[in-house]
Amino acid sequence: MSAALPVLDRLDRIKLVHGPTPLEAMPRLSDRLGGPRIYVKRDDATGFAAGGNKGRKLEYLMGAALKAGADTVITVGALQTNHGRQTAAAAAKLGLKCILVLTDSVADRSKAYHSSGNLLLDRLTGAEMRRVPATANGDEEMAKIAEELRRAGRVPYVIPSGGSSPIGALGYAVAGEEIAQQAKALGIRPAEVVFATGSGGTQVGLMLGLAAVGTPVTGICVSRRKDIQLGRVKPLLDRTVSELQLDAKLATLAIDIDDRFIGPGYGQPSPAMVEAVRLAAECEGLFLDPVYTGKGFAGLIQRICEGRYRKDDSVIFVHTGGLPGLFVYDEAFP
Repeated sequence: MSAALPVLDRLDRIKLVHGPTPLEAMPRLSDRLGGPRIYVKRDDATGFAAGGNKGRKLEYLMGAALKAGADTVITVGALQTNHGRQTAAAAAKLGLKCILVLTDSVADRSKAYHSSGNLLLDRLTGAEMRRVPATANGDEEMAKIAEELRRAGRVPYVIPSGGSSPIGALGYAVAGEEIAQQAKALGIRPAEVVFATGSGGTQVGLMLGLAAVGTPVTGICVSRRKDIQLGRVKPLLDRTVSELQLDAKLATLAIDIDDRFIGPGYGQPSPAMVEAVRLAAECEGLFLDPVYTGKGFAGLIQRICEGRYRKDDSVIFVHTGGLPGLFVYDEAFP
């Protein structure tokens, strides 16, 4: 039962995630950086289909798809999309057909990037993969496929990039409530929750889930300037509050975005990302990915170095998964 967001209990939900995921201290890394006390929310350990944050969203999105009588789900992402991998696996588990629209949007990547990692896992699920150039409009491509299926008598359900719809975002409100409960059990009051923000659904969900306890939430951008990212997150927050009839005051929540760690672009390695991935592995045996969590953690490290937190503060990093993608970036870690 969700006391803060009772709407969660009214939505159809398919159990996928192994939760609640742990909230773990990282004492060696905290000592290495000279404070604050760093904790990690292990959403890489959600379990289903190699773990990661998209499983939380898909619990509600796949519930909605089944309620709509869908026999096919369609979604979109880059070639190495973590969301696509987990959507394909969820569809397989539920006996649905899955069509992935994959945009070749990351330039100068290796042969492995174009065939292994998440793509290998997609193939194993039997998902149909339709590759399109970077210039293609993913939403339009999905709409065309959905219309083709309807004409053939099928019932498609379209899931936006990253599962970032109002229903999908609420999946991450669950994570926010988990964090609040776990922090209370540990006797800590987090100064901030930090994570990698991309399609926006994880950020909106965390904001909603943590609103009741007033914990600040900061998204480290992995693909867009702050103003552009705000133009994605704010409308999604407004739609979520409106369409799911939440307390209107939630639409006024502050949206904090840090866009200094994108590096050369989405999916492109940066020195700060490489250092962050190495540091987490060397100090804590924690593996981050190059596209999302590596850049998100680089942002947290920089914020610590800038003195944004006191030494005795507690700060939480949300590990949103993405490990399969690490194996197609081996050249970034010579």
